[in-house]
Amino acid sequence: MQLLVFILIYPFLWVISRLPNRLLYGLSDGLYFIIYRVIGYRRKIVRNNLLLSFPEKTFAEIKKIEKEFYHHFCDIFLEMLKTMAFSQKEMQQRMVFPNKELLNIFFQKRQSFIIMCGHYNSYEWLLSLASQIPHTSYALYTPITNRYFDQFIRNLREKFHSYLISRYRAIEEIRKQQHRGELCAYGLASDQSPSDSPKGYWRSFMGITVPVFTGAERIAKQFNLPVVFCDIQKVKRGYYEATFTIISQEPSLTAKYEITDTFTNMLEAQIRKAPQYYLWTHNRFKHAKIHD
Repeated sequence: MQLLVFILIYPFLWVISRLPNRLLYGLSDGLYFIIYRVIGYRRKIVRNNLLLSFPEKTFAEIKKIEKEFYHHFCDIFLEMLKTMAFSQKEMQQRMVFPNKELLNIFFQKRQSFIIMCGHYNSYEWLLSLASQIPHTSYALYTPITNRYFDQFIRNLREKFHSYLISRYRAIEEIRKQQHRGELCAYGLASDQSPSDSPKGYWRSFMGITVPVFTGAERIAKQFNLPVVFCDIQKVKRGYYEATFTIISQEPSLTAKYEITDTFTNMLEAQIRKAPQYYLWTHNRFKHAKIHD
């Protein structure tokens, strides 16, 4: 059944990847109407997330952000498929890293490092950095249940020389690589919503108390890997610019949760600047502690 579903859907994905930009974004506009207006895909979650995050905004302002988000959501989905048809040259024109030289410091020091980012703007295209830096690049990901679509996504994400590591065996793989002395860049989208364990780390995010993912900090401290934040900004439709800021060069010397707090504050500032580009379909506040 998994193979049949993949065989039926794949031809449509292939055709979409070959569409010229004008048709691609025309399709995106049509998809927006279906996803937002007709189906209302996760609209309750999106609206609730926005209302919780921006209590100071009027309902009209919330609706405007909501509509802009769904337009962007459709864009990045189709842009991900468009990766199938991109050459490396075209990818480098669409996803630009103005200060990627900052990362060369770690190569010169013979250090691996961690890139932390949120599900903001074209986080999928961040993987194209792998073809532009000397480190071997890895991204932690959650495998898809359908193994054929899982392989399809792996092929897309690894097209420009990055590699994926299942989050279920990340520590084991990283330990092996660091033991061998490999120079690696590890990318982690660190704004997931972890379990609501009372022993976890809870803090404010967008003004709401929630459990916060600390995996990147724990890996950084365990192997003393420098950490950088990636800020991805949208230049125009289909074009993005990503810049890097060092969070910590010596994680083993930082206070507990210092790296996580710094990342969360930077992500929140990014979201408040242009909230329509954050992935609001994630139920980020499902474990929130709401105070009257």
